[in-house]
Amino acid sequence: MTEKPRPRKKNRPTAIRSPRSRRHTPTPPAAEEAAELLYGRHAVLSALESGRPCNRIWVIPSLRYDPRFHQRLNEAKQQGAIIDTVTPERLDQLCQRGRHQGIAIQVAAYNYWSLEDLLAKAATVSQPVLLAADGITDPQNLGAMIRTAEALGMQGLIIPQRRAVGITATVAKAAAGALEYLPVVRVINLNQALETLKAAGYWIYGLSERGAVPLPKITFDRPTVFVVGSEGEGISLQTQKHCDEMVAIPLAGRTPSLNASVAVGIALYEISCQRSPAWDLTQEREA
Repeated sequence: MTEKPRPRKKNRPTAIRSPRSRRHTPTPPAAEEAAELLYGRHAVLSALESGRPCNRIWVIPSLRYDPRFHQRLNEAKQQGAIIDTVTPERLDQLCQRGRHQGIAIQVAAYNYWSLEDLLAKAATVSQPVLLAADGITDPQNLGAMIRTAEALGMQGLIIPQRRAVGITATVAKAAAGALEYLPVVRVINLNQALETLKAAGYWIYGLSERGAVPLPKITFDRPTVFVVGSEGEGISLQTQKHCDEMVAIPLAGRTPSLNASVAVGIALYEISCQRSPAWDLTQEREA
């Protein structure tokens, strides 16, 4: 007896399982807005006074009608900014526990200057002084440099695009408002920028603990650029080749080097004292 062929099973459609989607955690508002947030009373007040465009302002009730802020906040509101009166806890969340001092603003992204515009502005000053930061990755250090450079009357700062921190909310907070008055240029190639400055008549000094010339031995009588490197690696060897002189700050203790922003402060104060005594600088400011 011939066995009947078994009927073929119909091909059932295979259920295609969609890959398990990764669990999506919504980004908290603080992380989304951190790049545009500026907080702290000095930083915010300087931004408002300089007319920097802002989209939104968060302020605690006790500061909303403070005489230092009341008029500036109203002016920002007239220009379209939204003002939210919030609790300190809400500001803690927005600023990721940063020291906001009761106020924060959401500002437009920082507009870097061009090197050409900086040179044109610096040319209006007799013997201008610029600062170039090579590989500074610590925002607190960069902010402190900006604050010192502006306070001592320098004309601007140059930073590279790669392997260095840019202008962030943390940098602006550490600068305590000085960023609104000190031009910052961000260049693709720092060494090319230094050569452009040389062609414009600037003398380039690199700050290094292994510098050949002690800082007090130099007479600063020409347009000047100070180059400072990171604390770990210092100024790169390639950038050192573009410096006219490597300068050292004499140290008397056993500590071999200084914090980068501290070294900048000493160098800029030295040049300020040579060109104009401290009391003259004070009289000019009061005038």
